[in-house]
Amino acid sequence: MISLAIVTDPVSIFFIVLVIILMAPVILNKLHIPHIIGMIAAGVVVGPYGFDVLDSDSSFTIFGQVGLLYLMFLAGLEIDMFRLKLNFNRGLVFGLLTFFVPLILGAVTSLWILHLDIITSVLLGSMYASHTLIAYPITARLGISKSPVVLIAVVGTIIAVTGSLLTLGIVVDIHNAGEFEIVHLLWLLFKMAIYCVAILYIYPRLTRRFFKEYSDNVTQFVYVLAMVFMSAIIAKAIGLEAVLGAFFAGLVLNRYVPAGSSLMSRIEFVGNALFIPYFLIGVGMMINIHVVTNTETIIVTAEILAIALAGKWLAAWIAQRIYKMNGNARRLLFGLTTAHTAVALAVVTIGYNMTGPSGEHLMDETILNGTIMVILITCAIAPFVTAGAASRIKIEMLSNAGADEHERKIKVENVLIPIANPVTAPSLVELALLMSNGEDDDATRRKARIFALNVRNDNSAKSKAMSRNSLEIAVSAGAAVDSVVTPIERYDLNITTGLVNVIEERDISRVIIGMHRRATMIDSFFGSTIDRLVKSTNKMIVISRFFIPVNTITRIVVVVPDKAQFETGFRGWLSAIGNLTRQLGCRVIFCCKSNLHPIIEATLRDERLVIRSEYRTLEEDDDFVLLSNRILDDDLLVYINSRPTSVSYSANMTEVPTFLQKYFSNNNIMVIYPEQFGDQSSTASFVDPMSNDLSQAASPVLTKIRGWWRRSLYYPMYKFINKRSRHNNKIDL
Repeated sequence: MISLAIVTDPVSIFFIVLVIILMAPVILNKLHIPHIIGMIAAGVVVGPYGFDVLDSDSSFTIFGQVGLLYLMFLAGLEIDMFRLKLNFNRGLVFGLLTFFVPLILGAVTSLWILHLDIITSVLLGSMYASHTLIAYPITARLGISKSPVVLIAVVGTIIAVTGSLLTLGIVVDIHNAGEFEIVHLLWLLFKMAIYCVAILYIYPRLTRRFFKEYSDNVTQFVYVLAMVFMSAIIAKAIGLEAVLGAFFAGLVLNRYVPAGSSLMSRIEFVGNALFIPYFLIGVGMMINIHVVTNTETIIVTAEILAIALAGKWLAAWIAQRIYKMNGNARRLLFGLTTAHTAVALAVVTIGYNMTGPSGEHLMDETILNGTIMVILITCAIAPFVTAGAASRIKIEMLSNAGADEHERKIKVENVLIPIANPVTAPSLVELALLMSNGEDDDATRRKARIFALNVRNDNSAKSKAMSRNSLEIAVSAGAAVDSVVTPIERYDLNITTGLVNVIEERDISRVIIGMHRRATMIDSFFGSTIDRLVKSTNKMIVISRFFIPVNTITRIVVVVPDKAQFETGFRGWLSAIGNLTRQLGCRVIFCCKSNLHPIIEATLRDERLVIRSEYRTLEEDDDFVLLSNRILDDDLLVYINSRPTSVSYSANMTEVPTFLQKYFSNNNIMVIYPEQFGDQSSTASFVDPMSNDLSQAASPVLTKIRGWWRRSLYYPMYKFINKRSRHNNKIDL
């Protein structure tokens, strides 16, 4: 090709790279070509083997390596850990298949067709067995990154890359020592085990402590990147590949970076906008297309390419037969595991630099050039195959849900966040998004419109400025995660009236409000505003109080009253808790009567919420006070309350605020009033007999006596002794 002047000015280099990153998707989307191919092709054109506009200098080396690590880190970070555990066995089997099938096939064909010796054949076979998830961003963009097929491919990638690196180490050891020494392999496995245990033990504790101390998103972002690269450095120091360390860091930090959080949005933005494109352009700059002029190289390239594609396709086909998957799943497995980049290049480079007894290279220049061409071709094939299969799987997910069910479950929910304090605005917006947003890969996900409301009863300039400042902070918090938060500024003589009017005007289905801070001794636990709001509307109300960042919650304990399944909003609050649990990656424990266990489990399954759920039996509604010494500082206690006119209401609920104040004053608390039918201000009638639950009514005298008894210090001791006398009813979290 024509050689142009090499650009050396750093500003000009960065400008050219940005133009490529900008224009490649714009042009190739019109041609229905995955833009990943455009990045690689652009790297070929501007690289030293193209028009020689840019030199493969240290900047591309640094940013390219960072981009590869970032790609693997994102793959680990976006995995649903619970679903990964469910699909781990299948991923392990596929990993062994996609490692051993290409390895054996490549070694045998290298002996018979390429006429290489055993050491070189095994080394080349390890190149066939390895692959890179270069097409993974396509699955994330189409919203199927958490589907079982993708999870199987991700687990298989780690198994295959680890096996390839171990094989490479064994071959190098045999070449250097003249024989295989099992001690070296055992020592490497021992270091790898120590490394995994250390990361699993240190990273979660350090991250939870850091996030509690520093809530700034920029600080958290820098911390996460530092942890990723430290993991990669340690992995490389003990003899593993840095990409394995980055992926493992993503798995460990997965728990503390919810998919709907602003931190996750920043991580994805920086990676997809800069580091990953840099890596793809750098891959293109390594490819020398001039080698196609050599006939021998073309023949060797065709042989290596055929073996590489056949090995990966055969592994995907066997996995499809074993687990009875359809053709689209097989094509997706094949597409994700087809591309060969960094590991393959490392293998052939090491093989090229290794010399035999007579001084010849183990892999000659023909194999090196052929492998480079295979990298180019497989990087072009993988996005095409993955995009086609991923699109069909997405359509299957939508069609399997059914038209009626899909229409029912993607209904738009309107969520209202009353904001009075600018300090609490970001946390309330984040909680609303975590409870409302479904998965991107869920065909039946719910969508939510978020409204931030500030009601004031003072028209002074100071009051207006504080109101607008609070709403601006809420809007900014939503914009940080690419979510639109609609601000509403309202003047009303009564705050509750303003809230109720907005609920009716905007057709609000859920209200999320911060818990009231008691100002005086005679003030109620929830505050007069919340008390009046509960009585004035039958919509779902969520009252929250967090002492720690929501993404550091380790368990969610939900106390469900008897007859809760008969309430109109039963599915609504259960879906909200399920979304919160899934986003946080923690486990949820439902404490309720035994007859509710299968109903909750069936509802979660119907909502397609795959979460870690456990169940504990409560015999009486007020038995949750026994949990006071079992709820930890990192737990969230959720109490499902009821209005006096509801089916699930009981007289014991009048003492719930007292219990929460006395026994859970230092815990993270969320109180939910489910949506209910009926006019809250009306009394029971023959027209609407469900508007007031007369069966739960009690005389004023008995209510006062019962309240005095339950507020006493002896009541929890009495409940505990009474429970211990019945062996099968102890609550153990």
